[in-house]
Amino acid sequence: MNKRIYLFIFLACFLSLALKTSAIAQDLVRDNKVEKELVNLENKSNNSPFGVLEFLHWNHSWNNYKYPDQGSLKKAVALMQEAGVGWVRMDFLWEDIEPEKGKLNFEKYDYIVDLLTRNNIGILGLLSYSASWAGPAWNSPPYEDESFVSYVSNVIGRYKDKVKYWEIWNEPDDEQYWKPQDGMARYTNLLKKVYLEAKQIDPDCKILNGGLSKAITLSLKMLYQNGAKGYFDILAIHPFVNPLNEVDVVRVKGLYNGCKKIMQDNGDDQKVWFTELGAPGVPSPSSLNSWWLGMSPTEAQQAAWVKRIYTEILLELPDCQKVFWAFFRDCHNYWNNGIDYFGLLRWDFSKKPAFNAYKESAREWAESPRIQKPKEKLKGISPW
Repeated sequence: MNKRIYLFIFLACFLSLALKTSAIAQDLVRDNKVEKELVNLENKSNNSPFGVLEFLHWNHSWNNYKYPDQGSLKKAVALMQEAGVGWVRMDFLWEDIEPEKGKLNFEKYDYIVDLLTRNNIGILGLLSYSASWAGPAWNSPPYEDESFVSYVSNVIGRYKDKVKYWEIWNEPDDEQYWKPQDGMARYTNLLKKVYLEAKQIDPDCKILNGGLSKAITLSLKMLYQNGAKGYFDILAIHPFVNPLNEVDVVRVKGLYNGCKKIMQDNGDDQKVWFTELGAPGVPSPSSLNSWWLGMSPTEAQQAAWVKRIYTEILLELPDCQKVFWAFFRDCHNYWNNGIDYFGLLRWDFSKKPAFNAYKESAREWAESPRIQKPKEKLKGISPW
């Protein structure tokens, strides 16, 4: 009788252990599957050429409170996910973060960075412009370079686990965003100081020059003449053209090739990112909603340009890794011309034909067998 009892106990223990082992094995398989899915999601985002420029930090009177609350930000990010956006170029505005010298406020940016990274959208951080206390005007260099370098240090240090790509200023070759113009000399000096500080804070980060937009190849030559070689990791340019003019369209490839040649002539060979490229899409073109390149395209013509950029032109530019469409969403009476209509979405969040063109292009890219996913996960970026 005792032998039967012992045998029963033994069998019960064995069965219990077997069930637990099976459960653990199933958990391991499930966890491994989830891990692979997460890695795939993250790597796909990292590789994705599909970026957008969006002013997610805009909640000021001068921009009509484009994103006044967390609800509007969540709505935008959900639509970005739907469209297949892999990257967002967004400002980390010095004036917002340090409105008074030494007084830092990251609350808004903490939320936006967390929202994007939880949704597996990479961030290209734009570090600009002068704070009101730090320079003669928002679009002028600071009185002291060290004050800008300090701001950069604080921002990169705070977000180095989630943001690895930083663009230093916006269009410094354009007087609208950097004045006075001096042949890129002052800007290059600032870029050098920022680069050295950024690498001290986060050796793994990548630094982009401020996207060049005016006489792009000449501006790049001036950067090298002023000693910028070795002080940017990726070349950023803004090759805007008129999609209604086929002769102008050819300039996109011409500007890319010209930049590659200048880099090679200077013993350099960096990858290229188009950190802005876009065109308006208006319901009905007129002189009132034209842009700097002429009459604005219709919404249908804008959509065709989106499709052509991502599915045709980009394929001809082997070292162009990303194109950030400007913008994700229309603005409201900010520029008071066609630039307000650059969005894939209208101001009311309704989808333009360009949204669907972008979405279709992103899906085609994601399903392409040519895409090779890197083996490493993006460190510090969680899709949840």
